[in-house]
Amino acid sequence: MRYFEDFPVGETAAFGSRTLTRSEIVEFAGEYDPQPFHTDAERACESRYDGLIASGLHTFAVTIRLMAEHLTADAAFVGAVGIDELRWPAPVRPGETLAVETRVARTEERSPRTGLVEFDVTVHGDDEPVLRMHPLLLFERREADPEV
Repeated sequence: MRYFEDFPVGETAAFGSRTLTRSEIVEFAGEYDPQPFHTDAERACESRYDGLIASGLHTFAVTIRLMAEHLTADAAFVGAVGIDELRWPAPVRPGETLAVETRVARTEERSPRTGLVEFDVTVHGDDEPVLRMHPLLLFERREADPEV
């Protein structure tokens, strides 16, 4: 079990991979982001993207899933307090595989029971970064005061 104190500033990790298929891109977008460049291959070819692309929300959701499986699953994770600077520098296309890279940017004791860890997260597609963000995550402290 990893606690707040187990995330030193500067620590890096790389984990997970997930390939997005054409059908799941269209299905996700149909439910949550029904833009033609996410849902209709013909119309997507006429768009500035010159083809179907995944919704940024889909890329974000896959990122959160990979972080849950590889970063917070074996940690005393309390929850997130926010995300700063969420960016999508390049589109994700069908068949592209996503992988997550994290770096602990800073830590801050928040209370006798919790500490905040800010991560620099970059999600790489096949050729370039496709998502960048700075999630602010709370973890229990190892030496938490049970009376607080």
